[in-house]
Amino acid sequence: MPTARSPIRRSDCAIAGTLDIVGDRWSLLIVRDLLFRGELRFADLATSAEGVPTNTLTDRLRRLEEFGLVERRAYSERPRRHQYRLTDRGRALAPVLDAMANWGVDHLPGTRRLDDH
Repeated sequence: MPTARSPIRRSDCAIAGTLDIVGDRWSLLIVRDLLFRGELRFADLATSAEGVPTNTLTDRLRRLEEFGLVERRAYSERPRRHQYRLTDRGRALAPVLDAMANWGVDHLPGTRRLDDH
């Protein structure tokens, strides 16, 4: 589903292609929040513990939407505001996040899974 704004693929490696979409500092954290917390408004995403800058959040949400991982839906016309949710394609990243969480708990002392309470 690449578009004109999409980067040219570095190679035909699936890992490189995936990193081109979600391999930055913030994208998987946005996916995490939508996965665990459900449909969220921009303000909800902006208040995540990691403190994503709002201009970066806007850019990443557009990118995730462009690649079909996130859908947005207007909930207010004046001012125009949106809610965001994962698509099936975005939810398919759950095993990736699960593996990363398991690795972090096993190898980074003091970390925990967000779904552990």
